[in-house]
Amino acid sequence: MDLDSQRLRQQLSQAALLPEVLVLKKTTASTNLDVREIAQSGANSILVSSEIQSQGRGQHQRAWASPQGNVYMSCLLQTQRPLDGRLALETALNILQMPSLQNLEQLQVKWPNDLYHIQGKWGGILVEPLDTQRAIIGVGINLHAFSTAQLHEQNIDQPVCSLSQLGLQSLDRILLISELYQAIQQAGHWFNHGCTHLAQRFNHYAAFIDQPVVLQQDQQTLFGIFRGIDDQGCLNIETVNGLQTCYHGRLRLQNNTDASQ
Repeated sequence: MDLDSQRLRQQLSQAALLPEVLVLKKTTASTNLDVREIAQSGANSILVSSEIQSQGRGQHQRAWASPQGNVYMSCLLQTQRPLDGRLALETALNILQMPSLQNLEQLQVKWPNDLYHIQGKWGGILVEPLDTQRAIIGVGINLHAFSTAQLHEQNIDQPVCSLSQLGLQSLDRILLISELYQAIQQAGHWFNHGCTHLAQRFNHYAAFIDQPVVLQQDQQTLFGIFRGIDDQGCLNIETVNGLQTCYHGRLRLQNNTDASQ
């Protein structure tokens, strides 16, 4: 067993959260796919992390840029109640409470699954249900800034940043993986207990709140003011036709082109 695996096992053992299967890789196609394959063997708790992903994915099957040096991890989470979209929101909120991030300012969540800052996206969450009460939760965290070449190569279409750019001085990948796994387990507890006061907790960290936004959906595009979420995780947008509630879509700030429509 390599030193990184030993460190991670020790940290999770001390937290009484050591999974049945723990795998650290140099490279893989997708950590979510790895967890899916391992779950078929009957394991009840799984953690897989890789230094590089060749086929990383985000929401709606979008490619997730996965250059070396960042954190890419996935785990299996079993819940006591049927899965719904609030699990991704709880995951994001609990990640913001990680000890390593407590000296960083103005960390946000961009509904429904982006870890955000006014400078841009620094991480993302992908929840893939296996059945009604089991989900693979994948998390990608940017530790280092993307180069201009990487931004062009990956065709990234939104502002991005990294934890180092936001002021995180100690970039200990193993410690961050440990804290991420613990945060996801804590998110599961919040979810199992009904996501108490979810709207209040989420809206405190919500990116774009009370600002003009665009919500892009499959069948329509909504323009309005983002008024936060309700306790069911539903997005509220104040439009010219009144308050619209939405459970899915891609949220972004309005720009000058949008304002002319």
